[in-house]
Amino acid sequence: MAPLEELSFEQRGDVVVAQVRGEVDLSNVPSVRQQLLHAVSNQATALVLDLSVTDYLDSTGVRLIFELADRLGNRGQKLLLAVPVDSIVNRVLTLTEVHRVVPMAGSVDAALRE
Repeated sequence: MAPLEELSFEQRGDVVVAQVRGEVDLSNVPSVRQQLLHAVSNQATALVLDLSVTDYLDSTGVRLIFELADRLGNRGQKLLLAVPVDSIVNRVLTLTEVHRVVPMAGSVDAALRE
């Protein structure tokens, strides 16, 4: 059986860009969390979480975003989100007011300019 999610990582200077393809829900949040935290070294200044090809994000996925922001913040690092304005994931994040804690931009390039 194929995994619900596929993560890919790209280093852009001192920023890690992580693209999450597929779904993030209760069944795979532990795996997603582990992969994301493992990818961000102490030398990185930020993690851009690219949700442009994320099809589904449930409440545990939203909670993971808040947790990542807190953990990275404690390390002096930032979490930024790249989420297309017209996506269902953007609606979920807007309804849960994630933007009050984590800067959201419409694309990775826009997030990198934050």
